[in-house]
Amino acid sequence: MKKMSYICALGIVTAILCGIWAWASGALGLFTWAGFAGCTTYFACGHHGVEGLKKTIMPNMAGVICGMTIISLSGLVPVLGTTGVWCAIVTFIMCIIGKSKWFDFIPGTFMGCFTTFAASGNWMLLVPSLLLGALLGISCDKGGDWFYKTVTENNSVDSDVEAE
Repeated sequence: MKKMSYICALGIVTAILCGIWAWASGALGLFTWAGFAGCTTYFACGHHGVEGLKKTIMPNMAGVICGMTIISLSGLVPVLGTTGVWCAIVTFIMCIIGKSKWFDFIPGTFMGCFTTFAASGNWMLLVPSLLLGALLGISCDKGGDWFYKTVTENNSVDSDVEAE
């Protein structure tokens, strides 16, 4: 019997958990898409476990603050081009804070910022959606690990029995 690949096991668990998220987030009135953005940030950051959560949550939340800053400052002086000026300044800041170990996954900061724009500044729904998305990411990751180990351990027992 052929063993299941790790990516297949991860895909099965991720599909199930993302399906549950899509249903639950809608039922809770959260931004389903933002949860997927948090989950994507987790997988994209290149770290696993608690370190992956830190590399997801800290930059995403910094990005939300940056997005809200751009929205707020642009509203103070609503002149044509003001949004572009504030966007340029805050974008520079998002890159510079990447020198800190807390925010060194700069794409995660940008993810938090642009999801703030997509949410029209509704940070009160965005923040829990992103945070739960990060938890979705680690759940998919660890769940995929567990499922792969479970399936391949059982598979090797079956292979031993078949060889006899």
